[in-house]
Amino acid sequence: MIITIYNHLRFYLFLILGSSMAIISLNAQTKLPAFFGDGMVLQQKVDAAIWGNDTPFTKIYVHTGWNETEQTQTDHNGKWKVSIATPEAGGPYQIVIEGSQRIELKDVLIGEVWFCSGQSNMEMPLKGFPNQPIIGSNEAILNSENANIRLFTVQRNASIWPLDDVAGEWKTSRPETAREFSAVAYFFGKKLHETTGVPIGLIASAWGGSSCETWTDIPTLAEHIQAEEPKEVPVDDRQKRNTPSLLYNAMVHPFFGFQIAGVIWYQGESNKYGNRAASYKDIFPAMIRLWRTKWNQGDFPFYFVQIAPFTPKAGNTALLREAQLYTLNTVKNTGMIVTLDLGDCSNIHPAQKKEVGDRLAYWALANTYSIEGISYSGPIYRDMEVQGNRAIIYFDHADMGLSNFGRSLNGFQIAGEDSVFHDAIAKIENTKVNSLSISSDQVNKPVAVRYAYDHCPEATLFNTAGLPASPFRTDGD
Repeated sequence: MIITIYNHLRFYLFLILGSSMAIISLNAQTKLPAFFGDGMVLQQKVDAAIWGNDTPFTKIYVHTGWNETEQTQTDHNGKWKVSIATPEAGGPYQIVIEGSQRIELKDVLIGEVWFCSGQSNMEMPLKGFPNQPIIGSNEAILNSENANIRLFTVQRNASIWPLDDVAGEWKTSRPETAREFSAVAYFFGKKLHETTGVPIGLIASAWGGSSCETWTDIPTLAEHIQAEEPKEVPVDDRQKRNTPSLLYNAMVHPFFGFQIAGVIWYQGESNKYGNRAASYKDIFPAMIRLWRTKWNQGDFPFYFVQIAPFTPKAGNTALLREAQLYTLNTVKNTGMIVTLDLGDCSNIHPAQKKEVGDRLAYWALANTYSIEGISYSGPIYRDMEVQGNRAIIYFDHADMGLSNFGRSLNGFQIAGEDSVFHDAIAKIENTKVNSLSISSDQVNKPVAVRYAYDHCPEATLFNTAGLPASPFRTDGD
C-alpha cells in the first residue's frame, strides 16, 4: 500500500515537473528591443552595445558578419548585454544571436545614427499634415528611394516609469516609407548621406504639442521648477504630452546605450506660455545634460531649431527664442539654426522643412564631420560698442560680412538711458565686415539695441551665405 502511494506521488511529481519544464521551454525566448532588428543601422567605429532578455543564466553568443564574436550569460533577471566593435561604414551585414533561440538580424548597415526628437515640427511627416503642406514634398517623396537611408519611427507612448523597449521598426527609405517619416529628419539625413556617402540611420521620437518637461526626468526638473513624480498616465493625449517625464520614460529612456552620432531637436512652441518661456533657458540645457549623462557618450552633438515667427493667442515666442540662443551660447557642442526667414505668422508649422533639415545638416557637416569651407550658422550677436550717438554691433559667423539681400534693414530698435526703445536705422559697416551701426535721431547716448525681438518679426539681416541672423537684445540677462 505504501509503495503504491509512493509510486503515485512519483508519477504526479513527474507530471508537475514535466509541465513546469514545458512551460519554461515555451516561455524561453531570446528577445531584443525593437530597434535591434532587420534593416537597422549601427554607429560606425564604436563599441556598440547589443542587449536583450532570455531565460536566467542562459549562455548568449553574438556573431557578426564583420567577424566579431562575443558571449555572455543572462543574469538572474534574464538580462544580457554585450559590446561589439563596429567597423567603418558599410554593409549590409548579418548578426546572429544564439540563446534559448537563434535570431538572425539581416541587412544590417554600419554608418551614422542620429536621434531626432521634439514636437510637431519634428513629427510632421514628409507628406505634410492635412491642409498643411510641405513645399517640394511630392518631388522629395518621388526621389526618396535609397537603400542607405534607414528610418525608425518610435510609436507614441507615455509611462510613469522608465521603459526598456519601444514600438517601431526599421524601414528602408522609399516613397511609401519616406512620406510617413519626419520631414525635417529625412532632409537632414539625406543631406548627410549625399555629402558623406555613408549609410544613415534616423530614429524619429517626437510627439506634437509636447513640452520640454515631459522629455526630462523628475530629479532633473526638481532642480529648476516644482515637479512631482506622476502617479498615473493621463488618458488625455494633451496631458500625456505635457506631464513631466512621461515621454522621457517611454520614448527616450529605452535608447540609452544605443550608440548614436548625435541628436537633432525641434521643440519649444509648447513652452512659450507664461513663465515657461523664461524657465526654458534652465530646463532645456538641463535636459541636454541629462540625455548626455544617460547616454554615456560624453558631450555628443546636440543641434536644435530656433522656433520660427508665429503670432500666438498667448505666450512669448520672443523670450523663448532668446532662451534657445542662451542655450547655444552656454552649452558645449550645441548648434542652433535660425528660421526667422521661414515662418508663417498664422501657421505654427512652417512649410519649408527642407531648408530646416539642410541647415541642421550644415551644423553637423561642419562640426561633427569636419567639412571645412562651409557656413553653418547665421550671424550671432557678440558684443556692442558705443561711438557717439551710434551703437556698433559685432557678430560671429559673419566672416565674409553681412547682407540684407535687397530687403530694408527693419526690426532694429535702440534705447538710451531712459530705456525707451525707438525704431532705429541700421547700416552695414563697410570698414568691418562683421558689424552693423544702429542709430536714431531720438537717442543721443545709446545703451541697448534689439533686433527682431517680437512674436512674428521679419528676417532682414543675413550673412553672405544667406543664413539669417538670430534675434537678440543687448539688454537681456
